[in-house]
Amino acid sequence: MLENPRSPRVRAVAKLTKRSARQETGLFLLEGPQAAREALAYRAESIVELFATPSASDRHPELLAAAERAGIRVEQTTDAVLDAMADTVTPQGIVAVARQTPAAIQDIFLGAPSLIAICEEVRDPGNLGTIIRAADAAGADAVILTGRTVDPYNPKVVRATTGSLFHLPIALAADVGEVVDRAHSAGLRVVAADVGGGDFLAHRGDLGAPTAWLFGNEARGLDERALSLVDLTLRLPIFGRAESLNLATAASVCLYESAFAQRSATP
Repeated sequence: MLENPRSPRVRAVAKLTKRSARQETGLFLLEGPQAAREALAYRAESIVELFATPSASDRHPELLAAAERAGIRVEQTTDAVLDAMADTVTPQGIVAVARQTPAAIQDIFLGAPSLIAICEEVRDPGNLGTIIRAADAAGADAVILTGRTVDPYNPKVVRATTGSLFHLPIALAADVGEVVDRAHSAGLRVVAADVGGGDFLAHRGDLGAPTAWLFGNEARGLDERALSLVDLTLRLPIFGRAESLNLATAASVCLYESAFAQRSATP
């Protein structure tokens, strides 16, 4: 059992809360039974280490069984050690270290995708995690991150995805123009969500075609260059008195509208 919260091994895990350590090692931190469960179910080969307190092991015997089937040893730790590893204030007794497995851009567009989310300079970890979760729920084929979008392996992003990080490809790209070009070449229509766009309701019938949604920065939205690249720009209507919609909420609506339209259009 690991008992020393200051041991080099524990410190190495704790450092993964920092982007510099994640970039250097190619690893990231998973916290809680839900994240560990989804990782074991969908990307077990990516898990390097799995740690659990005795009480968490008793509460989640199915996780230990899944780890054993995958050939992953579960290291028992004290509560103090688990607290030292975790990013959250009240960890749930389970922490894992996993390899980062970003998808290649070219592979995403080889598979004739019909729905993709592109995030351009999305900076809030909670927003990005929720967009990834919504894309997964809406049946999207992939999420692509461009510009200075927050690191998808940031612990707050990972928690906000509630396991969806392991369900669909997540790709990293430096330039939104390259991604839009690839989307066009693959036959997708690129639609931007922006407050300066056209009436969403007037174009709902257009969303049954293969679509790549482009979402921008929470404060600034999309810049003129990004908007000049897309085929259509739409704004969600506000029927009540709210000043605006949160980015992740708006993205969820857009992705689901496309999912509904595409499934209605398919015999």
